[in-house]
Amino acid sequence: MNIAKRALIDAISTTLYIILVASFMFYLQTSMPKAPDNVLIPIAMLLLFVFSAGLTGALVFGKPIMLYFDGKKKEAVLLIAYTLGILFIITLIVFIFLLAYFSPAF
Repeated sequence: MNIAKRALIDAISTTLYIILVASFMFYLQTSMPKAPDNVLIPIAMLLLFVFSAGLTGALVFGKPIMLYFDGKKKEAVLLIAYTLGILFIITLIVFIFLLAYFSPAF
């Protein structure tokens, strides 16, 4: 699989995971308007944070680390650069959408 295609798959997978987690948190908040004071809520959020860091770290850096240790350093750096570049473009698109959606001029 070529590097650009792999980067696109990794970036889209990361984006889809973020969309799922954000949607879950949004709908959980709307279905539970008054959250009870409970130690389980911060525990759940920290567990989700650590899991998310691990999963997205594996999606973004897993294959490049494997390439690097296989002696393919140039390919590893290119894959990280392409993946982060695509994620940056997706981020810009989301912010442009937010500006257009919430701007009174549009």
